[in-house]
Amino acid sequence: MVGAEDPAVHQLRSLLALAEELHFGRAATRLYLTQSALSQQIGTLERRLGVQLFTRTSRKVQLTPLGRALLPLVRNVVGAADELRDAARHSSAGDDGLVLRIGLTDCAATLTATRRVIATLTTLHRGLEVDLEVLDLVEQATALAVGRIDAAFVYGPVPAGFHAEPLTTEPRVVCLAASDPLARRPALRLADLADRPMVGLAPEISAVERRFWAMDPRPDGTRVRYTGHHVTRVESLLSAASFDGAIAFLPAVAAELFPRPDIRYRPVADLAPCTFGLVWPEPARENPNITALADLCRRLRDQGRLPAGTIQGPDEPTVPSGAGRKPSAPDAVPLPTR
Repeated sequence: MVGAEDPAVHQLRSLLALAEELHFGRAATRLYLTQSALSQQIGTLERRLGVQLFTRTSRKVQLTPLGRALLPLVRNVVGAADELRDAARHSSAGDDGLVLRIGLTDCAATLTATRRVIATLTTLHRGLEVDLEVLDLVEQATALAVGRIDAAFVYGPVPAGFHAEPLTTEPRVVCLAASDPLARRPALRLADLADRPMVGLAPEISAVERRFWAMDPRPDGTRVRYTGHHVTRVESLLSAASFDGAIAFLPAVAAELFPRPDIRYRPVADLAPCTFGLVWPEPARENPNITALADLCRRLRDQGRLPAGTIQGPDEPTVPSGAGRKPSAPDAVPLPTR
C-alpha cells in the first residue's frame, strides 16, 4: 500500500526541473507553475523524504550533496512512471506490426529532414501508424534502450549498440552569454575558448556524446572543464550558458530556433561539423518497418531531398498528427521494390 507521505511523481519532476535550472523562476516557467507553487512542492517533497535537497539564498539555488546523490534514483522513478503510462497506452493498439514509434526532440521536430521523411513515409505506407513522441535528451536514449520507441531522429554521435542512418550535416556554433567579451567577435577559434567551462550535460547521456559536444579533449590534448549542471534540454543549456562565463556547442540551426537576448551564437573556424540522422537499436534492424524507414531515408538523402535546417516555407510537408494521417507530400519517392 502506498503511504500518504510517499513522494508524488509530479513532485519528483519538479525536483528534476529545479536541479537542472537551479533557478526557481525558470524551473517554474518550464513546469507551467508559479514560483510559490514550485517552492511549495519542493518543500513538501523535502518534508516527505526527511532531507534537505536544495540550499536557497536570495541569489542562488544549489543542490545539497545528498540531493545530488539522489538524482539518479529520482530519474529512475520518473522514467519508470513514464514507461508504465506508455505501456498502458500502447497495449490497447495490439502488437500487429503496423505501429512505428519514433522519438524526437523539440529541435528535431522543426527540421525539414525530419518532416519530409515522416510525411513521405506515411504517404507511401498509409496502413502504418506513426506514433511520434517528443522527448528530452535523456528520455530519448532511455526510451530507445528499453524499447519504448523503435527509432529516433537525433544529432550524433551515437553510442555502441545503435545504428545510425545519416541525413544531413551542418556546422556547429558556440553559444555564449551576450555579455561575454568574446561575443563581440564575428568568429572564433577553439583556442579563444580554452578558459571557458562547458555547460555540463546529464550523466545519463552517453560519454561519447558528451565528449563530442564539448570537443573534449581539445586538439592540443587539453581536457575540458564543466559546470555542475546536468542539463537534458537545449533551453536549460542556454540558460546555464548565459551565466558565469560558461559556453556550449550546438548545431548551427540553434541560432534560428532559439534566439535569445542573453545569448550570442558565433561560428568556430576549427570546430568539426555535426550530423543529424535516424538511429535505432541494433536488434531492431530485423523490424520491417525500420527497414522501410531506413531505405526511405537513404533514398531521400541520396536524391538531395533532405536539406539541413528548418522548414523554410508553406510548401514544405508537415508532420501529420493523429491516427489515419493523410499528409501532403508532393515530393514523395517510391521505396525500393522488395
